[in-house]
Amino acid sequence: MLIYGFHSVLARLRRAPDTIRELYVDEARDDGRVRELLKLATDAGLRPHRVGHERLERLCPRRRHQGVVAVAEAASAPAVALEELLERIERPATLLLLDGVTDPRNLGACLRVADGAGVAAVIAPKDHACLLTDVAVQTASGAAETVPYIMVTNLARAIDTIRDADFWVIGTADEADHSLYEEKLDGSLAWVLGAEGKGLRRLTREHCDVLVSIPMLGQVSSLNVSVAAGVVLYETLRQRQAGPPLGERQPRPPLSAGSAS
Repeated sequence: MLIYGFHSVLARLRRAPDTIRELYVDEARDDGRVRELLKLATDAGLRPHRVGHERLERLCPRRRHQGVVAVAEAASAPAVALEELLERIERPATLLLLDGVTDPRNLGACLRVADGAGVAAVIAPKDHACLLTDVAVQTASGAAETVPYIMVTNLARAIDTIRDADFWVIGTADEADHSLYEEKLDGSLAWVLGAEGKGLRRLTREHCDVLVSIPMLGQVSSLNVSVAAGVVLYETLRQRQAGPPLGERQPRPPLSAGSAS
């Protein structure tokens, strides 16, 4: 597969340089980012090819490659079975399950959010999901190298396995009787999100412990799935990290002379 763009290529070089077969770098670039990348590659025993922009365009047409393209094995984050993951991850943990998300850019953006929020893995069904394509990897900006992406045969059965491992499973649905902000988010949690518009499939809903809604105060009816993932995962993180109040807000300083209109 092709990996392109500085974030994605640097992440692969740092975590799994042995999976890179060829590395192409724009010969016209000689800035700090390129020098860092070339040093990492050399330290890993790779011999980067300095090539013209036209060669990169032929390798990676109509992509934002930023002058860096790697030919690599498809493996990114270490492959792991769901049962093995559940046995070894530190608790409390958070999982993100995607039901019917087939757009590689949405998958990549979800992986990026998951990495930022400390999610242990992203899980999706094999028959209603996107593979980890080059577009997904590039959109993830390095998160495809850090967050395991586990594809399961049956999502409903996977949810039951996750529940048996003492995770509270929360699905999102517009018609839920209470909102995200009314749910206590402690312990190990698994969030289940559906594709924009379609939402969760019936069987997936039925296997969740609870459904919550994300408040929508404007005219649009739903959020993009990666945005929704950011909302629920960071609310989980906020509740887990909530400490004592920081104190009263400091008084605003008076306006300096001459600043008033």
